[in-house]
Amino acid sequence: MTNETRLGAVRDIELGLRGVDEDVLVVAGDNLLDFSLIPFIEFARSKNASCVMCHTENDPVKQRKTAIITIDHEGLVITYEEKPTEPKGNLAVPPFYYFNHNDFSAISNAVNDGCNTDAPGSLAAWLSSKKPVYAWKMKGSRYDIGDMSSYLAVKDTYCGLIHKR
Repeated sequence: MTNETRLGAVRDIELGLRGVDEDVLVVAGDNLLDFSLIPFIEFARSKNASCVMCHTENDPVKQRKTAIITIDHEGLVITYEEKPTEPKGNLAVPPFYYFNHNDFSAISNAVNDGCNTDAPGSLAAWLSSKKPVYAWKMKGSRYDIGDMSSYLAVKDTYCGLIHKR
């Protein structure tokens, strides 16, 4: 009901998954995409594992405000850091996650182990330290609607896309 009594994103995910026995896609609602999520879902299903989406981010300032991962040649997440001061790589993780149903029971372990319950990326980071988690590279652009100026910029972009058709 209030900021002081909220569960946090990770516990909200845990609550929402009660009784669910199939894989789930978790996407932050304040983002717009100009590509289909189907290839991401197909990738995750082919791995039979939880997965995150990633994109190249070369701006050091932006790197320190997001999660940064490193991956191997198959997309397996090797390192996963939330808002690192010294990033080990340049692959940023936006809030798009595919959680394999076999990993749902680990959420309470993550919370008990000190996972930051306010940030869903903390769950993915924790999970990647315990189980194989793979990363799929985005095939388009994502627009984060964090404030009125970003909303207006995205509105202009999407209006332009509509008029070009």
